[in-house]
Amino acid sequence: MSTFTKSAATDDEIRRRVDEYLGRYVKGENLPANLEEAVLYAVLSPGKRIRPLLVLRSCEALGGESEKAYPAAAAIEMIHAFSLIHDDLPALDNDDLRRGRPTVHVRFGEAMAVLAGDYLNSVAFAALAAGYPGEVGGRLCSELSGAATAMIAGQVYDTLGGFPENLSAKEKLDLIHRNKTGALIRCSCRMGAICAGADALQLEQLTKYAEAVGLMFQVVDDVLDETQSAEQMGKRTHKDAEAGKLTYPGLFGLEGSRTQVRELEKEALTAIETFGDSAEPLRELCRLLAVRTK
Repeated sequence: MSTFTKSAATDDEIRRRVDEYLGRYVKGENLPANLEEAVLYAVLSPGKRIRPLLVLRSCEALGGESEKAYPAAAAIEMIHAFSLIHDDLPALDNDDLRRGRPTVHVRFGEAMAVLAGDYLNSVAFAALAAGYPGEVGGRLCSELSGAATAMIAGQVYDTLGGFPENLSAKEKLDLIHRNKTGALIRCSCRMGAICAGADALQLEQLTKYAEAVGLMFQVVDDVLDETQSAEQMGKRTHKDAEAGKLTYPGLFGLEGSRTQVRELEKEALTAIETFGDSAEPLRELCRLLAVRTK
């Protein structure tokens, strides 16, 4: 593994640079003006940019050059933004608030929201192909395609069912969220590792970290949905329980869910302990996600 040099970029600087990359890319596509406006509204909306951060920090943890990870970071955010646009549609979660602003279909109409999501789902792979020619580009496209497919499967389980037979309620809940939420988080870390030229063991360790973080992220989200207001969260709360959906607090209670968060946090940190100082930004991000309040 390469000698680690602490990144000069803070998390906020990484978020800014990812947003600049996204803005430049979309504006360079020569889209219809109304489509461009809707896409930029969605992909540059205020957010934590957790997935791009995981791409960059995973690359750095393995001694990779962070500059090489920005196209991958932008591509994962494009897919994430596409998923949020479509999840919010009336046919699915029917949400009118996202990140403290009207959702895309409320702001621009349902037809434009569908098309803006479609665009982001396709252009993400073009961004990867342009940023990484050859074998690396193919691996990254394969990772992102698989994650997007798993995310869609998770949304189906969450809204339409179709579970394998004889699963317990917990098994169903884990299946939903290891796909719906966890797949893109897992993909983020793996793409960062691929950008750094990870070996098989490094990729396995980062995958274990990401799987624990992905599930932890959703458990925290479910707890916040129960305990925070819409104003605090920037989106409608309590909607899953009202719709009769499976949630971690619904199965295990708030304290039981918080115990799961602590266990998953420990699992994630253990997975990358052999990386030493190079993984400290990943550890810090894990700890922050375990105690986030929105």
